[in-house]
Amino acid sequence: MSRDLPRGFGWLMATQFLSSLADNALLIVTIAHLHHLGAPLWWAPLLKFAFTLSYVLFAPFIGALADAVCKRRLMAWMNGLKLLGALALLYGLHPMLAFALVGLGASVYAPAKYGLLTESVRPAALVAANGWVESTVVLSVLLGTVLGGVLIAPLWLGSSPVGWVAALWPVAAGASSPALNVSLLLVVGLYLLSALCNLGIVPSGRRYPARDRAPLRMLDDFRHANGTLWRDRSGGLSLAVTTAFWGVGAMLQFAVLHWAVQGLGLSLDQAAYLQAIVAIGVVAGAVLVASRLRLRHATSVLPLGLLMGGLIALSVWVPHWTWAVPSLLLIGTLGGMLVVPMNALLQHRGHRLLTAGQSIAVQGFNENLSVLVMLGLYAGLIALQVPVQIVMVLAGLGLAVFIGRILWRRRAAPVRLSLLSHLLRRD
Repeated sequence: MSRDLPRGFGWLMATQFLSSLADNALLIVTIAHLHHLGAPLWWAPLLKFAFTLSYVLFAPFIGALADAVCKRRLMAWMNGLKLLGALALLYGLHPMLAFALVGLGASVYAPAKYGLLTESVRPAALVAANGWVESTVVLSVLLGTVLGGVLIAPLWLGSSPVGWVAALWPVAAGASSPALNVSLLLVVGLYLLSALCNLGIVPSGRRYPARDRAPLRMLDDFRHANGTLWRDRSGGLSLAVTTAFWGVGAMLQFAVLHWAVQGLGLSLDQAAYLQAIVAIGVVAGAVLVASRLRLRHATSVLPLGLLMGGLIALSVWVPHWTWAVPSLLLIGTLGGMLVVPMNALLQHRGHRLLTAGQSIAVQGFNENLSVLVMLGLYAGLIALQVPVQIVMVLAGLGLAVFIGRILWRRRAAPVRLSLLSHLLRRD
């Protein structure tokens, strides 16, 4: 890890990794829970919808909250709220409501985490810091998805030790299987480990002037901050790209699961492993650009969005999972190389123009509004029985057209050949 990164940075990565690992394992386990309840297929993306809703509804207020209190303490509180949501699911609360509670904790956790990162790291090291953080975020998605697949695997759920332990914890009787309850208990343990790591985080010591706490005033401040970031040339560009990226990514998280089961004939736990291949690629791409690309060259990665969108559209026609693995791996790598520099540029401009909490709240609002729209669209198309292959083709082509329009408006064709030179040398 670079010496430019601040003291306590490793603990920040550890606590957010474990918390995000639990979030993603919880998603897979809860999808299995819905299957146990006999819920229709289109309910699965609505779990993520419920999780994400708080990011949008409370965006005007969570930035001010992150700036008003110690960010390390706020992260601890919100991790506790996520733990409470997992326990509520364990005790029989409806999955949508439980996930909404977990999402509320995550929505406040995000500006505290990224705000602390922006306050603590020098601009020159921001791409590297984002590379490390995004790598651990995506690694947590990867391992969380794999862990969720392991926890719902038939061998695991049918094992006698699990049945014995489940008999000692007879909660949510009739609402879920005993083995799934044990899986939920393991997820709760991950949240507890995250809380322990949180103790090692070093506060930045940054303080902001007190702002008007009246709700209408906070809404007006947020509207002004949102407009300020969108109007900035670099801030608006990076915000547009990350907003599109995470919206399409959220749709693909469920589409890949559905496609692997329906089109490739895999079981749900096997599909979860295939979904994790994308995350491996994102980690590889994030590490590559984090170590070799500087903030001033961030926009040179934009053409990768064209390749990524085209590959998404083509990958659905592969006949077997052995063909799907390299395709999804390359898609993930291109995604990691695209989103890390854009995220670093966005945080840099947001910190220059706004407070740390405001900028992250604006970013979270736009990106998660895109996630809600794309998940709602995906759930609607699946409910209308549109083939998932067609949905993935539309998502890939939509991303390619969006990035192509940005490149056309910027007249950015000359940067296409410059990306390779930036990656081959460290400057």
